[in-house]
Amino acid sequence: MDSTIILILLQDGILNGAVYALLGLALVLVFLVTRVIFIPQGEYVAYGALTLAFLVNGKIPGTVNLLLIVGIVVFIADLIAALRSREWATLPRKAFWSLVVPLILFFAAPYIVSTTTPLWVNVLYALALVIPLGPMVYRLVFQPVAEASVLVLLIISVAVHFAMTGLGLVFFGAEGWRTPPFMEGEIQMGAISWSAQTFFVLATCALLIIALWIFFGKTLYGRALRATAVNRRGARLVGISTNMSGSLTFTLAAAIGALSGMLIAPVTTIYYDTGFLIGLKGFVAAIIGGLGSYPLAAIGALFVGILEAFSSFWASAYKEVIVFTLIIPVLLWRSFGTTHVDDEE
Repeated sequence: MDSTIILILLQDGILNGAVYALLGLALVLVFLVTRVIFIPQGEYVAYGALTLAFLVNGKIPGTVNLLLIVGIVVFIADLIAALRSREWATLPRKAFWSLVVPLILFFAAPYIVSTTTPLWVNVLYALALVIPLGPMVYRLVFQPVAEASVLVLLIISVAVHFAMTGLGLVFFGAEGWRTPPFMEGEIQMGAISWSAQTFFVLATCALLIIALWIFFGKTLYGRALRATAVNRRGARLVGISTNMSGSLTFTLAAAIGALSGMLIAPVTTIYYDTGFLIGLKGFVAAIIGGLGSYPLAAIGALFVGILEAFSSFWASAYKEVIVFTLIIPVLLWRSFGTTHVDDEE
C-alpha cells in the first residue's frame, strides 16, 4: 500500500464518516430527549435516497402514498383521543399536518415528477415527503408509551424497524437505485483528485451540524429539547410538553436521516433495506459517544468511516464484522467507569 492508495481510502472514509456522524448525532438526540434507541433511523436514510431516486428518474415514489396512508391513521388516532378527552381545540391543527399536508403533496406529485425537474426541487419535494413520517411514527408508536422503560422502548424500536423495512419493500420494490451527484468534477489536491461531491457532502454536514448547534443554543424550542434531555420531569414542571419535544426530536431525526440518504446515494446503491447497515454504523458512532456526547459521536463516526474504508481494502469480506466488533472494546471500556443508575420513576 502506497501513499496514493492511503489518501484514496482516507477520502472514502471521511466521506462515509461524515454521513455516519449525522446519523450518530440523530441517534444521540433521540435517545437524550425520548430515551428511545432509535433503530429505524436507517430506514429514513433509505426512504430519502429512494424517494429522490424515483423523482430523478421521473417516477412517482411510493412515499407519496405511504405518507397519505400514515397521515390518515394518525388523524384517526388524534380523533379518538379527542373524543375521549373532549378536547377539540388542537384537532384542526393536527388535521392540517396529518391530512391536509399529505393531500397537497399527493396531488402535487403529477406536476412535480418529471425527468426535467431541477434536482434541488426534487430534493425539497423528497424531504417534504419523508420528514413528516418522523413525527407521525412518534405519534402512533412511541407517544402512547413514552413513560415505558428503556428496554420496552428498545423492543418497540426493533419492531418499528421491521415494519418500516417491510413497507420499504412494498412501496419501493427490491431494485437498487443511485442518484446523480450534487456536484460533478474533480479537484486536484496533492497526489490524488478529490471529487467535488466529497466536498459537497462535507460542507453540507458541517453546515447542518452548525445549524443544529445554533438551534439548540439560541432558539426557544432548542432549549426546550435540551431541558427535556436533562430532566424530563423538571421540563414538565416548568411547562415544557414532552409530547412536543418527542415529536420535534423525531422530526429532526427524520430530516437528518433523509438528507443523509440523499448525500450517500450518489456513491452507494441503495436498496429498501440498505439503511439498516448504514444506521447501525451511525449507532456504533453513537455508542462511542456513550449515547450522550455529540462531539464524541462525531469523532467516532469519522473513525468508523476510516476503519471501514481501510478494512474494505485489506479484508473486504470482513469489513462489516470489523466495524461492528468495534462495539465490544468500547462497551468494555465504558463498563469499567460506569455506575448503575435506576430509571427515572
